[in-house]
Amino acid sequence: MRIVDKRPKVSRRELLAAGGAALVAATVTPAGVVTGKAWAATPAALKPETFATLVQMSRDIYPHDNFADALYATAVEGLDKAARDDAETKKLLDDGVSALNAAAQKAHNVPYDQVGWEIDRVTVLRSIEKDPFFQKVRGHLVTGLYNQPKVWTLLGYEGESASKGGYIDRGFDDINWI
Repeated sequence: MRIVDKRPKVSRRELLAAGGAALVAATVTPAGVVTGKAWAATPAALKPETFATLVQMSRDIYPHDNFADALYATAVEGLDKAARDDAETKKLLDDGVSALNAAAQKAHNVPYDQVGWEIDRVTVLRSIEKDPFFQKVRGHLVTGLYNQPKVWTLLGYEGESASKGGYIDRGFDDINWI
C-alpha cells in the first residue's frame, strides 16, 4: 500500500510571494503575449488566420484533450510548407478555409475557429467531409500529427524497436492495463 503525504508542500509565505510575483509579471508583460495563441509557429505561405483555423480544424478532426495546440500547429506547418511549394495546394487550403468559415458563419454567425462548442464545429466539418480540402487536411494529419515523437510519448508508444533488438526481449507482453 502506498502512503500519501497530504500536508502542503508550500508555506503561506511562499504562496503569497509567488502570487505577488505573478501579479507584477502580469502587469509588466505585454497583453499580446498573454492573449496570443499557444504555439510559436509563423506560417510562410498561409495567412495567420488560415493557419489558426487549420489548427482548430486539426484539433476537431483528431481530438486529444492532453495534446497541446503546439503539436497540432507542428502538423499544420507541413500543410503550410506544401502550400509554399505548390500554388494549387495553397489555393485549395485558402479556398477551403474560406468555405469552412462561410459554413460556420451561416450556421453560427461566427468564423469556424470562433464557434464555441466542439460539437457545433464537428457538425460544420461533417457538412464538408467529402470535399477535397477536408480530405487533404485529414490525410495530412495522419502522418503530420502522429509522426511526432512528443505525440508518441503522450500516447505511450516507445518508438521503433528494431534498433534496440525488437520487442520480444523488451516487454512486448507487459500489458499492465488489463
